[in-house]
Amino acid sequence: PLLCWTQRQQLSLSLFLRSHGLYRSVTLCVCVYLVRVPVLTPVCPAVLDLLYWRECRRSGLVFGGLQLLLLCLTQFSVVSVCAYIALATLSTTISFRIYKSILQAVQKSDEGHPFKSYLEVDVALTPAQMSAGVEKIQLYATCLLKELRRLFLVQDLVDSVKFAVLMWLPTYVGALFNGLTLLILGKKLTGIMGCVRMCWRCL
Repeated sequence: PLLCWTQRQQLSLSLFLRSHGLYRSVTLCVCVYLVRVPVLTPVCPAVLDLLYWRECRRSGLVFGGLQLLLLCLTQFSVVSVCAYIALATLSTTISFRIYKSILQAVQKSDEGHPFKSYLEVDVALTPAQMSAGVEKIQLYATCLLKELRRLFLVQDLVDSVKFAVLMWLPTYVGALFNGLTLLILGKKLTGIMGCVRMCWRCL
């Protein structure tokens, strides 16, 4: 099973680092480097509501959908998954449209298009929204480029060494895990930690 396999791989990685005396130093370097990363903007309240399971139904749907998507990507290509999602969505909407049309014909009612309220929603972005989005992207890109320039050109030797250790660690992680496995583990950990934090605060 996938869960047992990942637990064995995690144990193997931990034992490898401990046997070479690298576990404490690598963990310390990773933590110290990540602490230096600035938080540019606060987390969106809607995201916090999902992470802390304040609305169980919505959080369950989001995390369940992400889990299903990641599991599908382990078996099929991205193109196939996107095509199947589009076909499933179209099948649902077309079936519902036909059902409502037949129902209106039988009941001789004039309710109009079943998705009329969604079709009338204005999805166009205003110039202010576009400008704000571009400014955020520019801010993130500028900070990222400055940080990478500082690290790769060794402005601070200690920080560059920490970054080198941080980049060296994924070479071993990549030999044990693939990207989708790490995404699945990260998704599970995010959902569990949010739920545990809310339960802890309620105690």
